[in-house]
Amino acid sequence: MNGAFSSRSATAAYRAPIVITLRGVTKRYDTPAGPFAALRGIDLDIAPGELVAIVGRSGSGKSTLLNMIGGIDRPSSGSVGVAGTTIEAMHHDALARWRGRSVGFVFQFFQLLPTLTVAENVMLPLDFSRALPARERLGRAMELLARVGVAEQAAKLPSALSGGQQQRVAIARALANDPPVLLADEPTGNLDSATAAEIFRLFGELARDGKTIVVVTHQRDAETGVGRTVTIVDGCVA
Repeated sequence: MNGAFSSRSATAAYRAPIVITLRGVTKRYDTPAGPFAALRGIDLDIAPGELVAIVGRSGSGKSTLLNMIGGIDRPSSGSVGVAGTTIEAMHHDALARWRGRSVGFVFQFFQLLPTLTVAENVMLPLDFSRALPARERLGRAMELLARVGVAEQAAKLPSALSGGQQQRVAIARALANDPPVLLADEPTGNLDSATAAEIFRLFGELARDGKTIVVVTHQRDAETGVGRTVTIVDGCVA
């Protein structure tokens, strides 16, 4: 990814409206050894179109932070705002509906359903949300598969695809409902370095198109062209 994109993203952080904001976010868990603070007073702003990498050692709180942004978990204290919504006080059902519209998730192990074709996997979020009429969902899936470069794999089962191709399908599925925010937890952890670089190039293209992307990843992958890196150490932004 070229330097112009990195510069554009850094500038966007100061000039564009904020799509993700965390203020004083703390997350505590009760453990047999006593209370454990996974996050400690996190303050963070992310602008539309940014590609942000969250890095840190294992157990530092990276995935917990991503779960706060995605509404998968709730903070013990503090506030989380995403895409114009303050999410920590939302009722469970309302939060699930919001998440389906506003956030797409990408995981390390793809989580594609093995008995469905590639196109059917991408259509799943549309089937759940009913955001499009049934007759339009396949067209939407094919459009997204073309966008991520695997349209020719649409009729195949996931097992027939390489790891990189499966992750591209997972990204297409995450984009099905056109969410403004894409969250990825170690999306290249199961891929070789060349394929990982391809996935980050795709993230960069999506960010240039206006998606806000937050990726939990290793430091080496964060050096492949993300707009900004946020380092978490012992539950705090370093």
